[in-house]
Amino acid sequence: MTKQATWLHRCWTKAIGGDFLFALISAVAFATILAVVTGLVLSAASAFAHDFYGQILRRGESSEKEQLKMARYASIGVSIVSILLALFAQKMNVAFLVSLAFAVAASANLPVILFTVFWKRFNTTGAITGMLTGLISTVILVALSPNIWDPAGKAILVGDPIFPMSNPGIISIPLGFLAAYVGTLLSSSKDEAKYAEVLVKANTGA
Repeated sequence: MTKQATWLHRCWTKAIGGDFLFALISAVAFATILAVVTGLVLSAASAFAHDFYGQILRRGESSEKEQLKMARYASIGVSIVSILLALFAQKMNVAFLVSLAFAVAASANLPVILFTVFWKRFNTTGAITGMLTGLISTVILVALSPNIWDPAGKAILVGDPIFPMSNPGIISIPLGFLAAYVGTLLSSSKDEAKYAEVLVKANTGA
């Protein structure tokens, strides 16, 4: 949102409801932002403590007390990293950051979710391959896109972009699906029992 649009929005809000309506909208916006940030921090901390620490590092042998302790440390770490990234990106276009988040989610998470639900042969190797390929391809294409490079100096770096599109989804999403598919075919492990378990939970909630 530009400065002129923000000024017009403030004038319109004050003209209709005065200072009370303006304060109410500002409070709702602040509460919404705070709720989203809190949810993201809690999700990242719980995923790190339960999935990464509990299942990968400790192989399911960690106690609830240890996972809670790691979740607290992860919350602090995620908050610090988020603040540093926010300071670095405070002058960047907000719309670009939102589109980047959707591109990463669609490229790294969507193939894994769909294959987990609809493909019996899909396994852990395919999931890891698909997620890494989708994430890495998105980051690389964004780093080579007009969002980062601009000949007039309107972006972060000055120069001609190698990748001409602002959003890499049209390339990175098919790459994520292809990598998940190929990774599953090249792997010898079969997780059909896990597929049956996921299918039962998805339909019954048990």
